[in-house]
Amino acid sequence: MLYRNLFIFLFFFAKVHSYQSCTETKNEVHLSSKQYDLNKPAILKLNDALVEISGIYFYPKDSSIFAISDESGYLFKIYLNRKLITQRWKFSKAHDYEDVVLQDGVFYILESNGNIHTLNFSKNGDTIYRRKSIFPYNKQNEFESLYYDDGYKKLVMICKDCKADKKGATKAWSFDPETEIYTPDLFTITLNTVVKKLGKPKIKFKPSAATINPLTNDVWIISSINQLIVVTDREGNFKDVYTLDPIIFKQPEGIAFTPWGDLIISNEAGDKYGTGNLLIFKLKKNS
Repeated sequence: MLYRNLFIFLFFFAKVHSYQSCTETKNEVHLSSKQYDLNKPAILKLNDALVEISGIYFYPKDSSIFAISDESGYLFKIYLNRKLITQRWKFSKAHDYEDVVLQDGVFYILESNGNIHTLNFSKNGDTIYRRKSIFPYNKQNEFESLYYDDGYKKLVMICKDCKADKKGATKAWSFDPETEIYTPDLFTITLNTVVKKLGKPKIKFKPSAATINPLTNDVWIISSINQLIVVTDREGNFKDVYTLDPIIFKQPEGIAFTPWGDLIISNEAGDKYGTGNLLIFKLKKNS
């Protein structure tokens, strides 16, 4: 409860201080969530090292965010209750890192080519021990999203652009942390219902982040291209879709939930002189 209250304080602190206001935008969403006002986040600007923030994980023990950044072999920790002070640990050379998950005290970091780095801190919290699992399939496959599903007991990777994907469908793969075995075709997300609800004959659905909402057990998937959030069940069956304001969501590349249901989305800078940021959305009352 202490950390939840701290987080609530931080949210309102961000709203009333000198962070960018989103109430001035003219691009209101037309398919909105009943749980969150996606037009009115608190916005927390990040430092230059996180201009290309590409994956996040909320750590409730001290209300912080673990994050990674494209082309940076560092794991970052952003302290929300310490004026966004950031720590970082080197774990590898620069590659195209896309997402990060913490499960049972172990970090898993996804490269866009499907390789997964496994990180463990030493007991004194300083040294990282690392191994890398090499994606054994076609290297033309591209992934940007990684989350842990306790039903499958596996990490789930949703294709951004995979060779085996058919038109109007996106596949999910899995990675078993115990055996380090990759498995294709865990489930398939079909876009017919998404297209119908959006009222657009053609859309590009290229997942850039995904996670499980702890209150509903649904999977929330961001597509930075076309600024969408698609909600499915854990087998990939469509449940809802929300459109996002491109002024607010310049380049959404990371998503996380707090245990009590608040939504956090990370934005890459999106332009040459911009900054990366975190968008925080409070769960609506009575949701």
